[in-house]
Amino acid sequence: MSTRDDYVKKMHDLLDKLNAEIDALADKAEHAQADVREEAREQIAQLRTRQEQAREKLASLRGAGEGAWEDLKAGMEMAKEAIGEAIASARSRFDK
Repeated sequence: MSTRDDYVKKMHDLLDKLNAEIDALADKAEHAQADVREEAREQIAQLRTRQEQAREKLASLRGAGEGAWEDLKAGMEMAKEAIGEAIASARSRFDK
């Protein structure tokens, strides 16, 4: 398996894990107090949008030529970090 294949698999597994975290946050949001619930739903929607964008970047990465995949990999790393930060932010609001 090539380095690119390993990386794509690793990112795919990470996105699956993040999806499970988003699902857990969505469940918490539905059980939150009414004043928090709507804001939480908006954050969850934003997380799902970011996750979909990351999946699209991952799909591009799979099909990229050797020269382009390093650039796409950098974009994927930024997307991964943004999702992680957004999840941490949402989690901190629910744990208050």
